[in-house]
Amino acid sequence: MVRPVIGIAAVAFACMLAGAVLAKGGHGGGHGGGHGGGHHGGGHFRGHGGGHAHGGHHYAGQFTTSARRGGPNFGQIRNAAIRPASFRNALNSSAFRNSRLISNPAARARIVAAAALAGWSGASSGWWQHAGGGYGWVGPLFWPFAYNDLYDYTIWGDGLGFWGYGYPDIYAGMFGPYGYDRLSAYLPQRPQGRRRARGAPLDQLCGSDRREIVGLPIDQIAAAVEPTDEQGASLDDLGNASVQAAEMIRASCPMQVAATAPGRLAAMQQRVEAMEKAVELVQPALDKFYGALTDEQKVRFNALAEDQRRTAASGDASASLVQNCGAPVGLDWPAAEIDARLRPSETQRAALQVLQDTSARVKDSLKAECQPSDVMTPPARMAAVHKRLQIMLDGIKSVRAALEDFYGTLSDEQKAQFEAIGPRRTS
Repeated sequence: MVRPVIGIAAVAFACMLAGAVLAKGGHGGGHGGGHGGGHHGGGHFRGHGGGHAHGGHHYAGQFTTSARRGGPNFGQIRNAAIRPASFRNALNSSAFRNSRLISNPAARARIVAAAALAGWSGASSGWWQHAGGGYGWVGPLFWPFAYNDLYDYTIWGDGLGFWGYGYPDIYAGMFGPYGYDRLSAYLPQRPQGRRRARGAPLDQLCGSDRREIVGLPIDQIAAAVEPTDEQGASLDDLGNASVQAAEMIRASCPMQVAATAPGRLAAMQQRVEAMEKAVELVQPALDKFYGALTDEQKVRFNALAEDQRRTAASGDASASLVQNCGAPVGLDWPAAEIDARLRPSETQRAALQVLQDTSARVKDSLKAECQPSDVMTPPARMAAVHKRLQIMLDGIKSVRAALEDFYGTLSDEQKAQFEAIGPRRTS
């Protein structure tokens, strides 16, 4: 029988693995230190050139921009070298609040990789790894650092994180890479003597609660476009919407470990639904702000992404826009293994065929729609994000429905055999 659902908590072993993975170093940097150095949950942000505070509320505080004129090239800041010590320090919970590290897509991918492999005993890299080096699944969590990936593409035009997601993640949801015993790596670690094992809390991969980590890079936008007071008010609204949206995504972090394929797809659906709602919250605010800009200001806003692409291309080719949503080698449908393990009846074969056909259609539709343009404006890129999430959500729902129909025909022994397929796959 499939063992019951277990509770979710911290990743402890991930820290030890991450020390080796991340000590290799990387590139990246934050968005200029967040939104003007404000304080979460009560602190005020200084306004435009000493003006009045604008925008909505987040808890007890207001969000207002701090326009910086004549500052450094933000693409260079974002891709500046990060010392190995920064990676090592990022493995404790407090260092997940390091905006300069977390805002770097390549650094995030390394952190995610270390955490994902904590519960993996196969080859050196798991078969569900993304082309950019990260993983869509870390234990029971789907899409680590989701909001960071959304705004990296929207503002900076960097799709390394966002466009790496697609059908392979649905496949990994069906054939979960972690066996039940390996998921114990994501449980609380007991004290070892006087010292407790240091862990990277899994909920930190769900997103942060600090403005300088989760919010859009409002100060960089303000520095680029030099908004008027009226435009600044719209920018403040965008900043508040971004923080609220990030909290919505963070709230979708799973509170339990799904031990079955249908449970994993349910958690996956919940996560993508939260992401879609978050985008629907931010999108109108971004459209309003962008629409209020002059043509010259729009050019300067758009140049943030252009500068980022040039810097990434000159520094590290792997940081360029990744448009690989196809299934990697080794993710073919395991028909022979399913047949050998489950020995399905005719009724079960019919339901299995529906599941396989549905999965193939979803795979094709997601691959066909993976065509992001690198010349779009921020509002257009956010519209592309919204469309992609809708298509992915539709695909998850379709596969989940077919999977539940098939799963419902299986005996307990057959379910256990089905769940064992993923952990035994090789890279």
